Amino acid sequence: MFPPDLLFTYLMACLVVVIAPGPDNILALSRGLSQGRAAACLSSVGAGLGIMFHTVAATLGLSLIIQASPVAFWAVKAVGGLYLLWLGYRALSSRNLVSFAPSAHQPLRTVFLTGLLSNVLNPKPGLFVLAFLPQFVSAGRGSVPIQMLVYGAIFAVLTAVIFSLLGSFASKLSGWLQRHPRAGTGLNVGAGLTFIGAGLSVLALKQRA
Repeated sequence: MFPPDLLFTYLMACLVVVIAPGPDNILALSRGLSQGRAAACLSSVGAGLGIMFHTVAATLGLSLIIQASPVAFWAVKAVGGLYLLWLGYRALSSRNLVSFAPSAHQPLRTVFLTGLLSNVLNPKPGLFVLAFLPQFVSAGRGSVPIQMLVYGAIFAVLTAVIFSLLGSFASKLSGWLQRHPRAGTGLNVGAGLTFIGAGLSVLALKQRA
């Protein structure tokens, strides 16, 4: 069902996608810098579960319905884009996405939910999963839904693991950043602009036939 050469190609493709800069890994890095390894890992697990959510949706055909329905597509796009814009606004206005003050730290449950929702409410990962996973699926190799779910699970686990490693590495830089507050301000601005850019790109998405 999963030929080794095809699986290797899939893993390499997933690595490229996961490592590419985006709002989810920026979020994990920010959590690692400001709140440490546990927060980075929880944010990363949330992002991985978001990938799995989109995989299940694609497997059940929900993504196809959203892609085919102008109203559903617009609604998902609006919610996801506005949520990312809100995260960007918060990072720019409060400057506490990367903050070492205990009072600015968020509960770990909130950290996890933010990581999850930033992925679930973003239609881009859903459209990507819908276009990407079927390239590696074949009816001649067994159950198509099972293949989709397994490939999605691999993608989700890689996302969670790599983001956790990035966030854990970033947590080691927190001491240096505390001694250089301007760098922390720059990271908040950069993260805020990244979320705003991602939100605007989501709102600019056009429905494809």
